Amino acid sequence: MATFSYLAYFPVRCSSNRDSYDPNKQKLNNIKINGTSTKSTTKQVEAGVTTTFTSVASVTANGYMTEQKVRQNIPTTKQSVDHFRQGIAVEGGVGYRQRVVIRSYEVGPDKTATLESILNLLQETALNHVWMSGLLSDGFGATHGMMKNDLIWVVSRMQVQVDQYAIWGEVLEIDTWVRASGKNGMKRDWLIRSQATGQVFARATSTWVMMNRKTRRLSKMPEEVRAEIAPWFIGKQAIADDVPEKIVKLDSKAMYVNSDLKPKRSDLDMNHHVNNVKYVRWMLETVPDHILESHQLSDIILEYRRECGSSDIVQSLCDPDEEGMLIEGLKQQENRDMNLMNGYSLAAGILEGGGFLGFEKPPLRYTHLLQINGETKNEEIVRGRTTWKKKSPTTPFSSM
Repeated sequence: MATFSYLAYFPVRCSSNRDSYDPNKQKLNNIKINGTSTKSTTKQVEAGVTTTFTSVASVTANGYMTEQKVRQNIPTTKQSVDHFRQGIAVEGGVGYRQRVVIRSYEVGPDKTATLESILNLLQETALNHVWMSGLLSDGFGATHGMMKNDLIWVVSRMQVQVDQYAIWGEVLEIDTWVRASGKNGMKRDWLIRSQATGQVFARATSTWVMMNRKTRRLSKMPEEVRAEIAPWFIGKQAIADDVPEKIVKLDSKAMYVNSDLKPKRSDLDMNHHVNNVKYVRWMLETVPDHILESHQLSDIILEYRRECGSSDIVQSLCDPDEEGMLIEGLKQQENRDMNLMNGYSLAAGILEGGGFLGFEKPPLRYTHLLQINGETKNEEIVRGRTTWKKKSPTTPFSSM
């Protein structure tokens, strides 16, 4: 008979006239007044399977728990199954796998999952992995030791390679795990595969460092934090750690520039800076429409330099590589002479298609830069490089 342990919500005891009332606190029957908690366990038998509900949480010394902790239900011990999120522990208990369904609001005009949706799923599964570890504190993915030292995680580099985009309604399995990165960092990797076929759709890797939440400066990793996360390291890679090609810094000579991007309050995350997914949206907005319509992004590399706040004005610069420059030049000439072959440029069509005389054409690449559009100097936020390949002639749901 199988037994699964997972979290259940704590019961609420109504207060009497003798109790002081606080709408943000709940008195729990299974909490001792001296601050130690007792685990209340109940069993429910359904279809021959016994499910064990275990209540675990931290409490204050007076025996009360805030409503926030009750609602979040963050475990204090390692979990092997997350029924609510369809997640399980893998890789000997230190990796995490979650099953997700692509929703209608996560797809774009071509009816496939957008890059933003993919990045959001990567972020969510990473946080859920920490949630299941029992190390999650109240912070945005921060452990107990990190919260004690006023530390938060910030991403310094990320790369995503996409071979195929999931379609609306498709079920995906996302694996994620962590590994060491020098003395003061950590790497997190992901694999996204189709649950139906097992085909790997995307791979991703990222490098994370610690920042002091108050001073906003990078920090060394305290030994107590290293002791928390080191047992979770796995020695495998989703993308090989090659020597990264340098991403050059763009200037005002870039072909495409958008200088009036203003963060909204809704763009801020729990650490009060603009979420990195928003950065990608600003980058892609400068890619020409005809490229977005005929190509799909196959690789993106992001190098983060500094935070972006709600009061900053952001400038997005984008410049194609040499082949892209040639295509863009032909496109501009085409716009000036719409009488040429009914407005279609043969040379541009050959370059954007399968190459010239049947030779394989390399993918297009663009270099990106987001920077603070300041009066005295422009501070870099993130440098990026995107690689694009020609879309397949057939797309899902071509007629609806």
